[in-house]
Amino acid sequence: MPEMQVRIAEDGSVASILPRDRLDSHRLIEEFMVLANVAAAETLERRKHACVYRVHDTPNLDKVEELRNNLEGFEIKFAKGQVLQPKLFNRVLAQAKDKDFQHSVNLLVLRCQSQAVYSPFNLGHFGLGLRRYAHFTSPIRRYSDLLVHRALIAAHEFGPDGDVGEQSADLVSVCEHISMTERRASVAERSAVDRFSAMFMASRIGENMTAVVTGVLHFGVFVNLDGGLSDALLPVQNLPDDYYDHDAKSHSLVGRHSGFSVKLGETLTVTLREADRVSGRLRVDYVAGGT
Repeated sequence: MPEMQVRIAEDGSVASILPRDRLDSHRLIEEFMVLANVAAAETLERRKHACVYRVHDTPNLDKVEELRNNLEGFEIKFAKGQVLQPKLFNRVLAQAKDKDFQHSVNLLVLRCQSQAVYSPFNLGHFGLGLRRYAHFTSPIRRYSDLLVHRALIAAHEFGPDGDVGEQSADLVSVCEHISMTERRASVAERSAVDRFSAMFMASRIGENMTAVVTGVLHFGVFVNLDGGLSDALLPVQNLPDDYYDHDAKSHSLVGRHSGFSVKLGETLTVTLREADRVSGRLRVDYVAGGT
């Protein structure tokens, strides 16, 4: 998924919100970081020393079945009975690449995955296809990295800056805590970006925009505006006049009398009606699109 970069002007206003560049140089450094993280975990295992692993479990089978049903709406096959491997999901992403519904399929695959966490028990990293993995390479911005650094110092007897006794003895609770704080930080980051987005979009109220449906619920649909700039809610009462039934299997809202429907992945034209700077929520009205 694209990472959005918020640029703040000198007067404190939001100058722009754009996808952060991801260059070949970034990809190269990422590969080196992954290799270093693997090397750290392997080294601690060879030394028979406790390690804080970054683990990513296999997706839940119920979520995989839900993904399979959702992909049928995009005419993408995800066969049953296969051993789950990252390459199966990569094939799905490849089939959706450069299509109108690419963003929706990427979201579906992402939501299907398990939550990555920290653990003293090695479960492997499904997403990266690695048997052992640790977070080690950052410039000491995460506590998990510090724990791995200290473990390596202690395992090699490099000096007095190694493990702290009580941390080594209670890694389970430490890993649970840092996994929780990581999720909390992610929520805070998303909330901040939503508020910046609402500030930025407030000047565009009344404009028509292209929107892709990224979620369908009984009370309305969530849409992604202008190629990933912001997310907004299109309430069901703002759709063409009808009584709408929510079809969870096809991820669509279907009008009882008109047969008009809006489903996941469709492109609509909407009008921005509300940008709440406090909550970060955007609301739009329907203009055109649907089936």
